[in-house]
Amino acid sequence: MVEPRIQPLEGAPRQPGELKLLAGDAHPELARKIAEALHEPLGGMKITRFADGEIDVKIADSVRGADVFLIQPTCEPVSDNLIQLFIILDALRRASAGRITAVIPYYGYARKEKKSQARDPISAKLMADIITLAGANRVIALDLHADAIQGFFDIPVDHLTAEKLLVEYIRKLHLDNAVIVSPDVGGAKRVGGIARHLDLPIAFVYKRRPKDDVVSEQRVVGEVDGMDAVVVDDLISTGGTLVGVSEALRAEGARSVRVLATHGVLAADAVAKLMAAPIEEVVITDSLPLPPKKQHARLKVLSVAPLLAEAIRRVHEDRSVSELFK
Repeated sequence: MVEPRIQPLEGAPRQPGELKLLAGDAHPELARKIAEALHEPLGGMKITRFADGEIDVKIADSVRGADVFLIQPTCEPVSDNLIQLFIILDALRRASAGRITAVIPYYGYARKEKKSQARDPISAKLMADIITLAGANRVIALDLHADAIQGFFDIPVDHLTAEKLLVEYIRKLHLDNAVIVSPDVGGAKRVGGIARHLDLPIAFVYKRRPKDDVVSEQRVVGEVDGMDAVVVDDLISTGGTLVGVSEALRAEGARSVRVLATHGVLAADAVAKLMAAPIEEVVITDSLPLPPKKQHARLKVLSVAPLLAEAIRRVHEDRSVSELFK
């Protein structure tokens, strides 16, 4: 007698394939920490370059039917790491991976998420299109420069935030008269959430920017006199804005200034500028690698590996990721 095949009910939970972790060259230390937190090995992969600099990828193990998570922040050198991401995604797609999730702790080109003047590109949208075209079925991102970037993808995006990590750090400082400060009006939502968790007031710094990476005027809106100012931002690039913010806060009577940000891009001489400014300390996460030449005693790093690892676990098990925000 032939046993009838039982068809799965429509809408039944998908049975995920075996979880596999892979990582590009962008941030091997973070990939290692995520793998350790998940108690999963990193899959073997060889990334080489031809004589003219073109990138080649060889994935060592079979990924057929697997639930693959590719860890690759698009940090410096940004374009090289993006091309590497695209090529690995294509290799996984052609190797018949069951599902491919691009884990992008830092999403490059995100600062061009809209046209600010005529003939501007929208680079953040272009990157989203190519990531999808290359083979990603899902994206896990961390503190995107603009929430709207989630909508640039035609695939699911789990947008994580390091807010809880920063809140816990601020709480442990035991500041008796603190104020949470946004370096610009656009960061109101970010500082508002942190201030609510800590039951602290907020302030803003108005800035006029005649062109990219150049700030000509900064004014403080809110009470900071005699208070410990904690400036919270999504990223630190050249450091120029935050140097100006710290000087403006001090001029308004702030007792101390600290800077916290998720992404430490720290381009060019940003660390030297920040360390020369009236700032007690700078706190970033390890969403981007921090080379030895940029390390400093007043520059502290918090790890987002446990957060990313738990998000990967939940996506693999088809469980809620939004629970991580509570």
